[in-house]
Amino acid sequence: MGGQACDHLVVSPGLWGKASAAALVAGATACCQLPALPPAVAAWPALLLGIAIWLVHWRGRWLGMLLVGFSWAGLHGLWALQAQLPPQQPPVDQVLRGRVIDLPEHRPSYSRFLLRVDNDPALPESLRGRRVQVYWSAPFARAGSGSAVPGSGPGGVRHTVAAGSRWQLPLRLRAPRSRINPGGFDGERHALMLGIAASGQVRAGSVPHQLEGPAGLAAWRERMSQRIQQARPSETSRFIRALALGDTRELSDADWEQLRALGLTHLIAISGFHVGLVAGGLALLVGLLWRCIAMLPRHVPRPTAAALAAAAGAVAYALVAGLALPTVRTALMIAVVALARASRRRMPWAQSLALAAFATLLVAPLSVLAAGFWLSFGGVLWLMWCLPGGQRAEPGLAGLLKPFLAAQGIASLALLPLGISLFGQASRIGPLVNLLAVPWWSLVVVPLALLGTALEALHAGLGAWCWRLGDTAFAVSWTWLQPLAAWSGAVWWLPEAPRWTLPLALLGVFWWLLPRGRGGLLAAPLLCLPLLWPDRQLPAPGAVEVLVLDVGQGTAVVVRTASRLLLYDLGPPGVGTDSGERVVLPALRALGAGVPDRVLLSHGDADHAGGLPGIRRAFPQVPVWAPAGSGVGGASPCHRGQQWRWDGVDFEILHPVQGHRERGNASSCVLRIATARGVILLTGDIGIAEEAQLLRSNRNALKADAALVAHHGSAGSSSAPWVDAVGARLALVSAGHRNRFGHPRAEVVQRWAASGAEVLGTATSGALHVWLGAQGLQVREQRVHAGRWWNAAGRERAAAILSVDKQAAAGPEGWKRVGTGQGRRLADGAAAAAGCTGFGDRPGAFLVPAPQRGAATGPGPGRAQLGGTRQAGSGPPGDPAGQFAAGRAAGGGAGRTQSSARPDP
Repeated sequence: MGGQACDHLVVSPGLWGKASAAALVAGATACCQLPALPPAVAAWPALLLGIAIWLVHWRGRWLGMLLVGFSWAGLHGLWALQAQLPPQQPPVDQVLRGRVIDLPEHRPSYSRFLLRVDNDPALPESLRGRRVQVYWSAPFARAGSGSAVPGSGPGGVRHTVAAGSRWQLPLRLRAPRSRINPGGFDGERHALMLGIAASGQVRAGSVPHQLEGPAGLAAWRERMSQRIQQARPSETSRFIRALALGDTRELSDADWEQLRALGLTHLIAISGFHVGLVAGGLALLVGLLWRCIAMLPRHVPRPTAAALAAAAGAVAYALVAGLALPTVRTALMIAVVALARASRRRMPWAQSLALAAFATLLVAPLSVLAAGFWLSFGGVLWLMWCLPGGQRAEPGLAGLLKPFLAAQGIASLALLPLGISLFGQASRIGPLVNLLAVPWWSLVVVPLALLGTALEALHAGLGAWCWRLGDTAFAVSWTWLQPLAAWSGAVWWLPEAPRWTLPLALLGVFWWLLPRGRGGLLAAPLLCLPLLWPDRQLPAPGAVEVLVLDVGQGTAVVVRTASRLLLYDLGPPGVGTDSGERVVLPALRALGAGVPDRVLLSHGDADHAGGLPGIRRAFPQVPVWAPAGSGVGGASPCHRGQQWRWDGVDFEILHPVQGHRERGNASSCVLRIATARGVILLTGDIGIAEEAQLLRSNRNALKADAALVAHHGSAGSSSAPWVDAVGARLALVSAGHRNRFGHPRAEVVQRWAASGAEVLGTATSGALHVWLGAQGLQVREQRVHAGRWWNAAGRERAAAILSVDKQAAAGPEGWKRVGTGQGRRLADGAAAAAGCTGFGDRPGAFLVPAPQRGAATGPGPGRAQLGGTRQAGSGPPGDPAGQFAAGRAAGGGAGRTQSSARPDP
């Protein structure tokens, strides 16, 4: 199949064969799926053993490459983590000097850019030559309402930051860390792939200054981008800048939404497609030149010259695009294949793809973490396997259209499972739109944009006419594409499916694309069903599901019954996008949830209501409740006495009273959710005074199995009488990592722990998933459930255990940690590791037992110690008060990450 029929194998695949390449990919992928990396003392011998097995001439040499891929990826992972600031290290103030190596993004309220620190002996060794993601916020001004808003005046010094310039910046440095939610973006993985050692915030009141002006390739790219804007100051010139230079800074969220709806994001963001287009174009030009000038082939054969031109073009364009990972990967692929063909050795395309995989993964084995790796290699592999090779093309237009249509159809169908698994969505109109947009943009718009850039590089002003023509050609297509993107059903969002559904769906597609008569026409789609229509795991009637999202310093909770959906608070606002768009909406899509039936805002403070604009844009008709006087426009008042029943679950507002005069935190709507199996209490930001009022007026209604700790665990809430009256088995804290308020306070955590509650926080556990149904109370921590070895919170706990708390090496009940260096536990009775009574009926969830009073001084039956392993004040670095005891393991079975609700200092 493919083009293999006419290619004669002259180069023996041997060491570099297809089986070895597939084994290398499989080994690296398996390593990247681990919750913890193997230590270097095990990875190095495994690597050497794998090389030895691979070098032996026998049929199973691919087993050696499997071991090589696994151990090589593990070593690269260890080196990448060692290059970052330790996650347990508190924020540190440091004056750094370095060069801006990307195109800085300037917004009214912030600037963001990547800084490569100088290799200066005067700087800390851990930062020399490293990459730091720098955030420079605008000064804040006080609005008339008294809330802090970003200043709208001129950006001042920060707007003078240009690509390629050198700066001295006073920064507050932190280890890379992100919020972990269902369907959310994994910023920790992103930082790992980009080699970012730390994130730095320019300190307010400091005096940064420029050391050198713009220079180098990054400065050239920014100058070219500015020239495109000057040559064609139109509404669509931003797309030409993106196509020519990879400069997507001016593309708005609305632009990306439209491109996603049309299935065209792969054409806008510079990727392997553009690199291949440049390489192919140069190869064709050189081939034409060699045909026209008879003397050239006498010195260099035409195939050799074309191959070398393709390799040179790919490398040059990767440099122009800023050495982005997709372009570097594709340039390596093209260079290896081109050089192999330049050596006059014919080989099948499959063997060429195998060499490209070797070149990519031996240089950067962590490339398997990038979606582009799978889409590029997968797309080429599917096309090679499906499209016939060695046949004469039909004459005329049919000979051109049939291969193009076949390639588009195969790519759309074969890459659908990968796209859904990687991005959680697919474009319903994408296949049709691509049939028209791909040839127009690929053969007209992109060549004009690239030709203009090349001419402009030769002489200023020479490329303007190409950019104008390219922009006009793009605008013609964009005019008729935008109405299609406006269709509400253009994007097909799918719930998150278990990992095993992807290989099953790929098998189904493979079966479907087999030649006719193989019986896959009806059976193959059935293999795709688990991925396309996964079980949404809705609560049964009478049960409730509560998801406390990780939104940083704020609160956002999703409450779901069998058929209804409630949003309680929506998190803080953001720059560009708020928590509603950035966190809540992706979580709803990952859950397969529909339109919310109601939004209940506990009060109007920004950290609770800041995500409302994003939710209202997505669901314009959703009803909103908020306390009277909260300042939330278009909201109905919530007050004590309001009750409703959904699917056998009772909801009741306990606070504030109707006609109340409180404002802010004191007016928070307290929601009681009651099922036949127990109660969950959501408390907003009430303080001790409001708690006392509720204790006097409705003490019996406060008893709960799980409770959201009021006001993020501040010292002004969670009084001892309140904690005793609630008597929760599970106390949930929604607070930001190392937030400036010190939430949750040590005394608050200890108070809940002493009452027998299991205390979990979003800062260390990510999103917290709680179910209350027939099996009782179940809990799942997102960082543990979807844990990977780059998880910052897991590494922080491991470092604390290994460096400070030696006594925790052997947990209660005689459990031992496995020797991974990651602070993990292996238990025969896995449920006991979390202080739980057994596995729940939800993936990764554990049952929470009835509270054991006095658990802070010793473990109860079947319960891990909450406070006996470490006394308050003896916590690890970054946990000065020891608020969350590390003696508690979170359960999850063998190898489950130890999870403790460690506080933010």
